[in-house]
Amino acid sequence: MKRTGPTNIVLRKTIDELYKASRRNNAPIWRAVAELLEKPRRQRIAVNVSRINRYTSEGDVVVVPGKVLGAGVLDHPVTVAAVAFSKKAIEKIKAAGGKPMFILDLVKENPRGSNVKIIG
Repeated sequence: MKRTGPTNIVLRKTIDELYKASRRNNAPIWRAVAELLEKPRRQRIAVNVSRINRYTSEGDVVVVPGKVLGAGVLDHPVTVAAVAFSKKAIEKIKAAGGKPMFILDLVKENPRGSNVKIIG
């Protein structure tokens, strides 16, 4: 059977833009994120807010190549970029003083991908 990749048009465009940004800005982090997003849906990453809290410190910038879920507590402000967020995750990130955003918005803000952590 032929491997097709994601059928979600928005996700496909995100992956294409990440590959382009990686080549254009010589930033291998965006290529790594694109490769993680190309995985089958069954293997796609889902991260709870508690894991983000555990592996970050105040002011960090984090990319989740998948969905952020709302289980756990976030006790410091963090900028989190992901493909999707649950409603509870958005509430908890904002309540901690953080900023939830989509991955392409982070690419526009930080094209080189410097000081960005991948959590997955």
